[in-house]
Amino acid sequence: YMFSCLLTQIANQPITRLQLNAFRPGSEAEDKIEKDGGASDSECKADTGVPEVPPPADDTPEVLNKALSGLSSRWKNWWVRGILTLAMIAFFFLIIYLGPMVLMMIVLCVQIKCFHEIITIGYSVYHSYHLPWFRTLSWYFLLCVNYFFYGETVTDYFFTLVQREEPLRILSKYHRFISFALYLSGFCMFVLSLVKKHYRLQFYMFGWTHVTLLIVVTQSHLIIHNLFEGMIWFIVPISCVICNDIMAYMFGFFFGRTPLIKLSPKKTWEGFIGGFFSTVVFGILFSYLMAGYRYFVCPVEFSNDSNSFTVDCEPSELFQLQDYTLPSVLESITGWTTVKLYPFQIHSIALSAFASIVGPFGGFFASGFKRAFKIKDFANTIPGHGGIMDRFDCQYLMATFVNVYIASFIRGPNPTKVIQQLLALRPDQQLHIYNSLKAHLTERGLLAALEEAA
Repeated sequence: YMFSCLLTQIANQPITRLQLNAFRPGSEAEDKIEKDGGASDSECKADTGVPEVPPPADDTPEVLNKALSGLSSRWKNWWVRGILTLAMIAFFFLIIYLGPMVLMMIVLCVQIKCFHEIITIGYSVYHSYHLPWFRTLSWYFLLCVNYFFYGETVTDYFFTLVQREEPLRILSKYHRFISFALYLSGFCMFVLSLVKKHYRLQFYMFGWTHVTLLIVVTQSHLIIHNLFEGMIWFIVPISCVICNDIMAYMFGFFFGRTPLIKLSPKKTWEGFIGGFFSTVVFGILFSYLMAGYRYFVCPVEFSNDSNSFTVDCEPSELFQLQDYTLPSVLESITGWTTVKLYPFQIHSIALSAFASIVGPFGGFFASGFKRAFKIKDFANTIPGHGGIMDRFDCQYLMATFVNVYIASFIRGPNPTKVIQQLLALRPDQQLHIYNSLKAHLTERGLLAALEEAA
């Protein structure tokens, strides 16, 4: 162990003869190490340093390499990114066409891939220490967390289906206890896997796994909740982030001169500002286009009759055109006194502004993470773009904002969920609530008016 520490110091800095003598047998340094029991918080760099992760190989398709061989690396990267971006946008519209169930499956696949990329980096960094059970426990914890979150979703949105099937009803009733028992089993397995001289690194990786779960799984769960509020709450925020990413890159590529942040040297103020205004305009126009279709604005609900998802409803006031009086400044410019807009378009300004101003900080956070381990991308899944996590680093931050925004400014009490909870009560509890509600309506005069009308 001392010899490996010595080699590491030799590799990183010049060592004098006096320093070498400090590590000879019988020296004070050796006595101190033996007295402290070997490893401590001031251990050599071999234990505390972070090895570099090998950069991913270039996996640009050979067809593109040949077609763009005559271009400089800057313009080659431009074309590769552009072609793959158009392909991803086409795929995005395809899965929207296939419906909400396919969207949920894609979100789950993206979540698993992002988790895999981050965990792989951790495994590559500490692979030389041969940490036992690290990968197995990481994926086990992913399974536990997904079981908990998706079980909650199934109970909320598929209540009648769950109540019809006896096994599902039992799983739903004891869902949280089962989830806790599964996690507790993983926790005990982790404790049993602890190995002497690797305690600290194993706890590093335990924390690494849980922070990854917090960032990836929790956010993907919020994305699915946004989807159930209506696909427009899923599509518009994601499209705003994509638009901001593209336009910031375009403005930065052609006009960028002023560096924005040291974590991402290629980001410029010109790209940041150009992306902001482009995204706000895009959000308003794109929201107007989507708000007129029930398929996008209606909440996603499960139909018991057809055992499938339905997106048919009477649109709320949020998606009905209304007249708005323009401010005097805009009136003098456009000559219009009023304008017809969907109320959702006003909300889209907040969504697009967040995607342009705060959303990029998710990318900066990811850049700092990659710089910490001296890697360019999380993976090489998408040529010219890096890994899946490189494309979704801002989306997860956006998902949290949209969920908080809906809960704070949009969503009201859900009658369907209230009825579901009432049906789950005992008969005597249901009668008590019925009598309380009847007395309340009678006191307000609503029940008598309804009886007379009947």
